[in-house]
Amino acid sequence: PEEAFALGKMYLAAREAKRLPSNPTWSFCYDMLNRVSRSFAIVIQQLPVELRNAICVFYLVLRGLDTVEDDMALDVHEKLEMLDDFAENIYKRDFTVENCGEGNYKTLMLEFNKVTEAFLSLDEVYQKVIYDITKRMGLGMAEFIPKEVKTTEEYDLYCHYVAGLVGIGLSQLFAACELEDRKFASMDELANDMGLFLQKTNIIRDYLEDIEEEPAPRMFWPKEIWGLYGEKLDDFKAPENRAEALQCLNHMITNALSHATESLEYMSQLEHKWIFRFCAIPQVMAIATLALCYNNGKVFEGVVKIRRGKTAKILTSLNSFEDLLLAFYNYAGDIAASVQPTIDPNAKNTLQICKDIQDKCQALAKHRAGKKAAPLGLGNFSAQLESSSSTFASRFALFMLAIGYATYVFGIGGVRESLGVAANAGDPTLDLIQQIIAVLCLVGMSVILVME
Repeated sequence: PEEAFALGKMYLAAREAKRLPSNPTWSFCYDMLNRVSRSFAIVIQQLPVELRNAICVFYLVLRGLDTVEDDMALDVHEKLEMLDDFAENIYKRDFTVENCGEGNYKTLMLEFNKVTEAFLSLDEVYQKVIYDITKRMGLGMAEFIPKEVKTTEEYDLYCHYVAGLVGIGLSQLFAACELEDRKFASMDELANDMGLFLQKTNIIRDYLEDIEEEPAPRMFWPKEIWGLYGEKLDDFKAPENRAEALQCLNHMITNALSHATESLEYMSQLEHKWIFRFCAIPQVMAIATLALCYNNGKVFEGVVKIRRGKTAKILTSLNSFEDLLLAFYNYAGDIAASVQPTIDPNAKNTLQICKDIQDKCQALAKHRAGKKAAPLGLGNFSAQLESSSSTFASRFALFMLAIGYATYVFGIGGVRESLGVAANAGDPTLDLIQQIIAVLCLVGMSVILVME
């Protein structure tokens, strides 16, 4: 039931996100944002307008750059030139790209002049950040077009270019709008870890989709890791290699989890509620995805995704730093509980990193409380969860009573007939009043259930 109501809240949030500005330029930008990333479009709506517009443009500019990088049908020399020039081109009001991308991404590129129009309407301080990150990312992407990711250092560098820089750019935007402290403009290392945590999760989850991409696959699993478990990366698709594939998968997940404690440290310093939610929701989605993928052979059979109900619950119920700590603590515990030390050569490292995450959660909880805190998952936190659960159960019980009352009121004629009385024997005015009360009760309880 909790997930069902979370889905209802997410549906309402999605409807709100689809309410487009009257300005045609911004209408295109937000409509395109909904088309290429619905969950991002929902979360961004909560931000103040000035920052929201800057991040919307930032996202679409980088999505355009990413579309160029991902299009394997483009001539390599043409692609390298486009990546190098992309940052300069966003200052051109007539900049568009033909024959690039598919579906909504193709539409984005064909009408990219609307994105550049929005970009040019932003304050110069935002333009500078977006240009700088776009330039650095384009050059970084170009660096990896002709080469395979072999070492974990190269893996980290590639993820820095395509995601770490996004975290750095967002931090600079947070500082530029003065909603967060100026220190965020120079928190590059922590912001980079935020990006790497998300990007590595996507790379792990998308194994099969990426390796089967036409006309040619682009894989970013580092050979330094997968080479320990097989001769070729695509061998892991074969069912007979599942044991080695799972060992490699768990190694990759352990590598991704190494960024979690720094991500938590970054988010512990955020002060603005909506910026916190904007950052925290994708991070919780990431660790939830890693927990789902850990030791899961379905990663090599398709794209493993969190069910919609759980996604909706994360989107609608992650409201405080304590919620964040509890989520990270519990998902780290889920992963640790799935480790198989007797058959997984990386088990010791995985268990240690999961412990590090839980220890970090404990330390941050104590720091936030300013006094000795009970361990997460116990004491006050378990009481909080129990209270939340019991509160929901009480509200749900009242909702069911309201449904029962409405069923009785609107079916009272049948009840009378079953008792041998004429269906219309009652007072019509009293019947109508009861029906109105029943409707109000149902509406009221529905609102209470979906409200935070």
